[in-house]
Amino acid sequence: QVQLVESGGGLVQAGGSLRLSCAASGRTSSSYVMGWFRQAPGKEREFVAGIWSYGVSTSYADSVKGRFTISRDVGKNTLYLQMNSLKPEDTAVYYCAARTQGWGAISRDGNDYAYWGQGTQVTVSS
Repeated sequence: QVQLVESGGGLVQAGGSLRLSCAASGRTSSSYVMGWFRQAPGKEREFVAGIWSYGVSTSYADSVKGRFTISRDVGKNTLYLQMNSLKPEDTAVYYCAARTQGWGAISRDGNDYAYWGQGTQVTVSS
């Protein structure tokens, strides 16, 4: 079992920045792919970014590329999402997720992730 707890969400003006954190506990492993997803009201959950720290690879949704950065501190079992130049359309609940199978493959399908956090709200005002 892997437990994930997100933090760092809040209200920010357009153009501002936030850093989300996701603390992992339980049967964690640096070989797991970790991802950030988000879900806005009335919309489906979507992939934001993923990281495989074992092989040092990352992947981003086109909508956040160049503005968001995913990183991971393996020693602290913590995943981060640095969000810069935030836009109102980034408003959503953000979730971190862990993929324990599929060696090194950063999937954009949430169904491939076995463990999820409770989510943290990010609201960007215009």
